[in-house]
This record gives sequence, C-alpha cells and structure tokens, in this order.
Amino acid sequence: MSSWSAGTIVVVEDDQHIADLVELYLREEGFRVIQAHDGQKGLDAVRDQAPRLVILDVGLPGTIDGLEVCRRLRAKDDLPVLMLTARDGEVDRVLGLELGADDYVTKPFSPRELVARVKAILRRVEGPPRDRPDIVLVGGVEVDPGRREARVDGVVVPLATREFDLLHFLADNAGLALSRQQLLDGVWGPDWYGDERTVDVHVRQLRKKLGDALPLATVWGVGYRLG
Repeated sequence: MSSWSAGTIVVVEDDQHIADLVELYLREEGFRVIQAHDGQKGLDAVRDQAPRLVILDVGLPGTIDGLEVCRRLRAKDDLPVLMLTARDGEVDRVLGLELGADDYVTKPFSPRELVARVKAILRRVEGPPRDRPDIVLVGGVEVDPGRREARVDGVVVPLATREFDLLHFLADNAGLALSRQQLLDGVWGPDWYGDERTVDVHVRQLRKKLGDALPLATVWGVGYRLG
C-alpha cells in the first residue's frame, strides 16, 4: 500500500515556512503534498497531479493571485478549495466564497485546525453516496444528489461544491424556515468555525446563478426557506 493513503493535496503558498509547516502536518495524516509558490505553478500542479483538494493563499505574488487561481479552477470543475487569508482580509474572504471556495482559514492559524478543516471538507464532499438518491424538484430547479447537479429546464447550472451542498440541504428541508446557524451546522458541519454571513454569500450566489427558478425566500429574523 502507498504511504500516501489519504491522496494528494496541492498547497499554493509563496511563504516557504508556511508551506513547509502545512506539508508537515498533512504528511502526518497520510497526505501526499505538492507545493507551488505562485499562481501559475499552482494551476499546473492541479492539472498534473489531480489532487483531492487545493489549499490556496489569497496573496500570491505575480499577476495570478489566489482569487484568480480560484476563479480559473471553478471554471473547470468543483475541486475543493480551502483558502488562506490575512487577518484583515474580510473582502478577500467574501470574494473567495463568492468564487466558490469551500472554506477559509485566517492567518496566523493552527496547523491542526487547518488539517481538521481539510478533513471536514473531504468528508462532506466525498462522503458515502446515498443509494439511488431521489431527484428533488423545487420550483423550477431539479436537484440531483446522485449526479450533484442542479438543472433548470433540463440545463445543468454549474455550482461550486458548497453551493450545491447548501441547495441540497435546503431542498431536503423544503418548506421549513431554517436559521443561518442551522444551515451552517447542516452544510458546513458543527466543527466549522466561521461567520454566519458565509450563508448569505452562498445564498446570494445561488440566487444569482439559478434566478427566478429558485423559490428561495428570506425569512426576516430567522434565515431562509426554500419552496
């Protein structure tokens, strides 16, 4: 059996000390780590290595920063992305989430927390599939858990990993008014340490991409209701 039993992760980080520290902790958990120190090398590594997940620093040097790398990755597939942001980088965090990042960790961070976040993302994205999951129709949107697709009038609407997870959770609870905390617990998991505004960012993206076909209402003082 390969010693890299947990698969490959690409770490795109220009600070060598941080990259080495992240690699050390990930290797202890059985991951194979490929480092890249600028945006283009990160994109090349993703293309060549087919990783399970990408850890991506927002503040990369050169013309291709972390947000641009995330944008290009999302244009091709739904590979999970965990972003590293500066302490005061709230705008970057919001932009990253809007571009489809699955989670973010703020510098300085605990390497053990980062590894826990990585594992949580992979459990959520690659969890055991349900046997013949039913397609759910809510408004004009078909939610297909088996194929992880959202369709409007039979046409697939590309969604980021976390956007689909949120849509799926809302569809499973159609008709119920769910608080932001309930959505965080159900989609991001109880071990996720983040801001409730993360939900609002992803709701805004769902509305933007699915338009009037998505009957997603804001329940003032509570949260959101689908259907």
